[in-house]
Amino acid sequence: MAKAKYKRVIIKLSGEALAGEKDHGINEKTLNLVVDQIIAVKNLGVQIGIIVGGGNFWRGRQGREMDRTTADHMGMLATVINALAIQDALERKGVPTRVQTALTITRVAEPYILRKAMSHLNKDRIVIFACGTGNPYFTTDTAAALRAAEIGADVLLLAKNVDGIYDSDPKENKDAKKLKSIEYKDFIAQGLRAMDTTAITICMENDIPVLAFGLFEENALVRAVCGEDIGTLIK
Repeated sequence: MAKAKYKRVIIKLSGEALAGEKDHGINEKTLNLVVDQIIAVKNLGVQIGIIVGGGNFWRGRQGREMDRTTADHMGMLATVINALAIQDALERKGVPTRVQTALTITRVAEPYILRKAMSHLNKDRIVIFACGTGNPYFTTDTAAALRAAEIGADVLLLAKNVDGIYDSDPKENKDAKKLKSIEYKDFIAQGLRAMDTTAITICMENDIPVLAFGLFEENALVRAVCGEDIGTLIK
């Protein structure tokens, strides 16, 4: 049986990943594939926090003529839709979860309180963190790094639609080379865009490794948690 290398993790999921082959919304088949992977990781005895984006419904940069704060708050609300969808899919499979939001929406989720989040994790519940940091001008990548630092995560798992980090955009450059590992400072110096600079800086200052990998590779999350050679490690 596989053995987990990490005991407590933050999984960062993009909203676009939940859309699957669709351009918008949530693809039920894709959602269930993602949830099955998360459950497989939980069954290894790993404590799991999840940060989810909202790009399958709204991205702040869409509202170019909007006030930036308003547009970003709309994006935060989109993450709540995805968080509730993941919670529902997990609980239909018998896995206890809690959704905590950085904006107060007590009719549908708990407010984010670190001590409560830690209590849930220690009671073997999966905690899904929504609304990013609760502040405009910050991405859900930054929220993932912040929550990873707060809960003392062993690693931040950056589950993406590509199989790692490249030295340039593989969609634009067919000769782009995949990196096996890279140091935080080099990631920032090279202007790589797989994760935003604020998030990387938080991880660097708190010595949290980031593993970026393709979510839809076979058993990707389990392989990542078990320390197999997958994706790109930022350390």
